[in-house]
Amino acid sequence: MSFAFPWAALLLPLPLLLFHLLPGRRVATGALSLPPAIAETFRPVDAAPVRRHAFMTALVLAWILLVAALTGPRMERTLDVVPASGRDIVLALDLSGSMEREDFVLDGTQVSRLAAVQRTGARFVRGRTGDRVGLVVFGDRAYVAAALTHDVSAVAQVIETAQIGVSGKATAIADGLGLALRRLRARESESRVIVLLSDGQDTTGTVDPVAAAVTAETLGVRIYTIALGPADLETAPAARDAVDSDTLRRIAEAAQGQTFRVRTTEDLVAVTEAIDRLEPSLADAPPIRGWQTYWPWLAGAALAMLATALGLQAREAA
Repeated sequence: MSFAFPWAALLLPLPLLLFHLLPGRRVATGALSLPPAIAETFRPVDAAPVRRHAFMTALVLAWILLVAALTGPRMERTLDVVPASGRDIVLALDLSGSMEREDFVLDGTQVSRLAAVQRTGARFVRGRTGDRVGLVVFGDRAYVAAALTHDVSAVAQVIETAQIGVSGKATAIADGLGLALRRLRARESESRVIVLLSDGQDTTGTVDPVAAAVTAETLGVRIYTIALGPADLETAPAARDAVDSDTLRRIAEAAQGQTFRVRTTEDLVAVTEAIDRLEPSLADAPPIRGWQTYWPWLAGAALAMLATALGLQAREAA
């Protein structure tokens, strides 16, 4: 408990000071003789001492409560509210057929690339409290699986339930990147980010993904790319489902972002932590603190006491 204006307590003895400092009011007095029959009808001065004591007590309490309200008593509270960060993040997730390959280890079990991405990606999204997060998936075509929203838990659930084959089994990286960019280009956010994750190479050939990244840079959209898989075209061009890490690197460089090479689940976790450092989330910020004030209750009680005193005075006058 603390007080916004503790010095207001100095006003508490003010009525006593005024009582002693201000000159008393002179009351004209005189002698008057009345017949006994008439004098008996007049009420003695001390006929209602309880009512007068109650009147003074109500006035004193009203003044004490009013001064207490002026001091501004308050209690600090931690608010369960996270403000909007002003950052928009769209994940562009590859759902091509190669994501079915089981070459990742999760909790000691061999799992598919998609399963590893779902576990890590969902955890990453849930940690983006305060951001607007969306999800684009792509295979033969690109689709918006989750529109930009502050409900990061809902987007995480969409990631966890994503299925290969929904958008075809090819790898339309350019389409996924373009659709994510269209979702961000009209946003007036402080920061706009695309996280592009793929384990293959663009097989559509309709649009150059690097050219799309150049457009993103002109619009102020930053792109982080994640090259997923044990082999890439640079070191093992004949490998099955080799990832085109060179193209993903050029996409990131063109859009002022970074690229990450992921071969294991541990690498994938490290990538999400690195992106968290590059794009800090408000979930890691200090909690918001506010004040719960009590002066309205005290002021209301003071008014109630004053009304009581006025009521007693009116009854006395009657």
